[in-house]
Amino acid sequence: MTEQEFLNHYNKNDYEQLSMTTDILILSISEKDQENYRKTKEKSMSILLVKRKDHPYKDKWCLPGGFLNPKKETLEECAKRILKQETNIENVYLEQLYTFSSINRDPRCRVVSTSYVTLIDKNKIENKVKEDAIFFDIKNIKETKDTIKIELEKNNINLSFTIKKEEKDIYNGTIIENQDIAFDHPLVIRAGIERIRNKINYTDIAFHLMPEYFTLGELQQVYEVILNKKLLDPAFRRTISNKVIKTTKKTIGEGHRPSYLYQYKKKKKE
Repeated sequence: MTEQEFLNHYNKNDYEQLSMTTDILILSISEKDQENYRKTKEKSMSILLVKRKDHPYKDKWCLPGGFLNPKKETLEECAKRILKQETNIENVYLEQLYTFSSINRDPRCRVVSTSYVTLIDKNKIENKVKEDAIFFDIKNIKETKDTIKIELEKNNINLSFTIKKEEKDIYNGTIIENQDIAFDHPLVIRAGIERIRNKINYTDIAFHLMPEYFTLGELQQVYEVILNKKLLDPAFRRTISNKVIKTTKKTIGEGHRPSYLYQYKKKKKE
């Protein structure tokens, strides 16, 4: 039998069918409200979640995501379409994170999801985001040798999950506690945060979260929030010295001594 003869006669029902989806993890930085205006505002990482309107997991929170049209689009095209439809966000860089393929990850049918992650300055787009898409602040990340617990909070809505870690595998694990987050999206969130942590010291991804002008203190806070640890000022400034440019601009209208503002030093294309 030739290849063409096979294609003319094979039965599609002889092959198991599955559905493909894309899920998008959008990370940003939020400033916490505080009474003392003389202090630099503390920052926290935030994640965009969408409230589900339909079953399964109706009224639970999830990452923006949806089904691939297998005849019309690639996975990345699907991710961009879904992002626009569900959040009204477009024209952002998407990095493929991982393909999640657990057998029972969706109660409707066998669904394999390729996830994407992006970093954005939410202050540039928050007024454009749809009403049911909300940036939740990461209130706390608590890690032990065997588990990681992440707590999210926004407008008196509290979400949390705990994952039992797989040894040396940031993409898999067992969800042992979960409050109001749909599907296996806690695994996607955890994996995305770990990916960004791993890349922040050898890439310039942190600058996707920054405005055009910023102080070194603000930039250091972003690194500390992502890494979930305090950094030494002199060591940090040496690390990022070749990534920023000092401008003649200074902070104004704040309760402390004016600081010089910096810009990201974009690399020249070769």
